[in-house]
Amino acid sequence: MAIPRLRDFQGPAILSYGFRPFFFFGSLFSALAMMAWLPVFYGSLEISSLFGPIDWHVHEIFFGYLAAIISGFLFTAVPNWTGRLPIQGLPLLFLVLIWAAGRIAVTFSAYIGWLPALIIDLAFLTAIVAVIGNEVIAGKNWRNLKVLIPVSLFWLANLGFHLEANFTGVTDYSQRLAMAVAITLIMLIGGRIVPSFTRNYLVRKNPGRLPAPFSRFDAVSIAAGVVAFAVWIIQVDGLIVAGFMAVAGILQFIRLARWAGDRTSGDFLVVVLHISYLFIPVGFVLIALASLWPEHFSSVAGMHAFGIGAIGSMTLSVMTRATFGHTGRPLKADVYTKLIFSMIWVSVASRIAAVYYPSGQQILLDIAAIGWVLAFLGFSVAFAHLLFKPKGS
Repeated sequence: MAIPRLRDFQGPAILSYGFRPFFFFGSLFSALAMMAWLPVFYGSLEISSLFGPIDWHVHEIFFGYLAAIISGFLFTAVPNWTGRLPIQGLPLLFLVLIWAAGRIAVTFSAYIGWLPALIIDLAFLTAIVAVIGNEVIAGKNWRNLKVLIPVSLFWLANLGFHLEANFTGVTDYSQRLAMAVAITLIMLIGGRIVPSFTRNYLVRKNPGRLPAPFSRFDAVSIAAGVVAFAVWIIQVDGLIVAGFMAVAGILQFIRLARWAGDRTSGDFLVVVLHISYLFIPVGFVLIALASLWPEHFSSVAGMHAFGIGAIGSMTLSVMTRATFGHTGRPLKADVYTKLIFSMIWVSVASRIAAVYYPSGQQILLDIAAIGWVLAFLGFSVAFAHLLFKPKGS
């Protein structure tokens, strides 16, 4: 007998499945945090955080927004892996409140102190590791215990972020570790779902060349990326970093080219997966160039290719597909969905351009921030009716 995907849940639909609250509140928070960031950056608004303005901005994108989306994804995927029922109702609400408490604690840490802020903020990822670990073990799905490795490294990056900020005043190592974990997750998970969804589409609609199956080349390209990140975390620039980053970028570009993305123009939701993944090799190459010629290139461009392009665009892709699929809607992009993705691409293009065109930096930064806000506020508004209403209603 098949194990039911959901128990009979009589509470609010938003608490019936993990992706619902974390996708909605994560995207809404991301938009609001970016709306606050520009006035903070320009000095017209002060926040009561012990983090410096840039550190607060980076921290909340990683450990506020991204942590919420990763959690929503895992709470949706783990029941499929284990055959167990998903977390629902009050336990799910409690996890959402822990996440929200972390956002408040970090933003107002000047009032409560750095150590209480650290404890409250780390509580969320600690709970995620504990819950996911318990579900995987209870379901005796031992091979998926490895998912705890990147989540635990993300927890370590958050811990390091607080410690670095308090004791050294900068968070360089923790920022790079957080970015490395996030992009590695996309290389691993995105490297499975992009060719899989591409294959599904091509078999149905466009017979012919299919994505190459996962092979030793994929494993080598992922390993090259991980090694490049490890070197970059330890040493931010230089010839060695440039070499490892360049090799990783070339291998990731070849990997993407093997997935037949050029044949997917008929399905927007498949196309966006390929475009999202493209920002990974772009990020590697931009950081390689900055490491080799820092007088002409900046690693900030690479960081934002990773951050806005790969993370922002890929999480939107996953949120969109998961929301459509788990609420019984067809996997078809409407005009609002296309606008949302257009805005995130405007954002990443403007932010990278702002690095290299100082004369237009302010307007480009404004466009990048507005694009990000419109993308994630657009998602939370356009998809709210699906996330708050029962499936099929």
